[in-house]
Amino acid sequence: MIKALRPLLRRSTYAGALFAYAAALASLPLLSFALLPALAWRSAPEGVLVVVVLVVWAALIALVGLARTTRRVLVLTARRLLYVVLPEPSAVRPSTTSPAEAGPVADAPGAPSASPTASAPPASGRWRTPLWLLLHVTLGWTGALASGLLLFLALALPGGWLRAELALSLFGRSARVTGGWQSWAVALACLLLAAVVCVLVTRALRWSAPRLLGPSTAERLALAAERERRLAERNRLAHELHDSIGHTLTTTTIQAAVAGELMSTDPAAARAALRSIEESARAALEDLDYVLGVLREREAETAGSAGGAVSTETAGSTETSEVAAAAPVRTLADLPELLERVRHTGAVVEWERSGDPTRVRGTLSRAAYRIVQEGLTNAVRHGSGGPITVRVAAGPDALELEVVNETGAAVRTGRPRAFPTSGHGLPGLAERVRLLHGEIDAGPDGPRRWRLAVRLPVRWSA
Repeated sequence: MIKALRPLLRRSTYAGALFAYAAALASLPLLSFALLPALAWRSAPEGVLVVVVLVVWAALIALVGLARTTRRVLVLTARRLLYVVLPEPSAVRPSTTSPAEAGPVADAPGAPSASPTASAPPASGRWRTPLWLLLHVTLGWTGALASGLLLFLALALPGGWLRAELALSLFGRSARVTGGWQSWAVALACLLLAAVVCVLVTRALRWSAPRLLGPSTAERLALAAERERRLAERNRLAHELHDSIGHTLTTTTIQAAVAGELMSTDPAAARAALRSIEESARAALEDLDYVLGVLREREAETAGSAGGAVSTETAGSTETSEVAAAAPVRTLADLPELLERVRHTGAVVEWERSGDPTRVRGTLSRAAYRIVQEGLTNAVRHGSGGPITVRVAAGPDALELEVVNETGAAVRTGRPRAFPTSGHGLPGLAERVRLLHGEIDAGPDGPRRWRLAVRLPVRWSA
């Protein structure tokens, strides 16, 4: 019994009913326009005029529901007064992927493609908001008239106030309430029925709101695609941080140890190691600034969407171009600089190349740079300090990359004994190669060597 009465005591029940009654009140101005055909066609029968007025009224309400602003207002008010979970209307539009957001792997095969403009919602979903608005107004008028009448009876019946009397007739039996305790009992019943009407109206709105105001099937697919794109973006940023920052920290740690060992015996070599640390740190700061800038932009977009803010296309394109311009771009042409930084750690790096790697452009060149960088990082971290061989072969159909290092106990002095490993290096490389439809082979190559070999398909530009 107490459980059944709980909905009557909740504040949300009456907030939802107030939401419905407000829609009924807001539809009154449209009723004045719906009466115009009836005033112009006075010779028609009364029943026909009533039908015409109701049809015109419903059509005007549906037209108001077609406006995007109407849906936004209804979603916001439904979330606050009905306590239903509804996404922002602006968040369910198919998203676009800008070049800055896509980053270095945007034009890779299998990566999300950019679209210049967001596609409009399908026509079948445009009528869901007008249907909700018609249902909203209908429930508002029905609930307002029913609860208003019941509240009037609850106030007028006790003690015969306003000389009110109530006569009921059911199945051939009639009863009349004129005063006394019976009027108080009927008044209490009317008050409870008015509360029940509020419960029914609120529950009907809560049931229909997710179905008519919530995302349609196409919009749910767009939301799923947006979540997948955000996840891919986060994974890409994680790969960028792992490849760039991880490599820099590894090389600078070893260079700092080497500089400390040579400070007293070979000051010139120590200063060269310190200069290399400075250059590596600057490059890492550029990468870190770019990644943090993208993350801040994503957080700003999320905050703006939560607050209902809508940015213009001009502002969005300006921000995109600024971030794209700030994005550090390192390609195979930057390999000599990378190899030189690794040599400053004391490692012996041998570079073999065939073809012209600088002809490789775009995503393939950037991804190849990161692959070699990760291979060198692993060789410096886990190698024995022996020679590291880097081979880059740019053929007509494929780009081949290979990093080979010796394994075993470290023999170089001044080298840290062990580096912490995250376990994400090789899986990240495999994912990057997979997106480029390439092949990867990483593992022991004989008793004391480790080999990383990658083959990527190439399409030469004319």
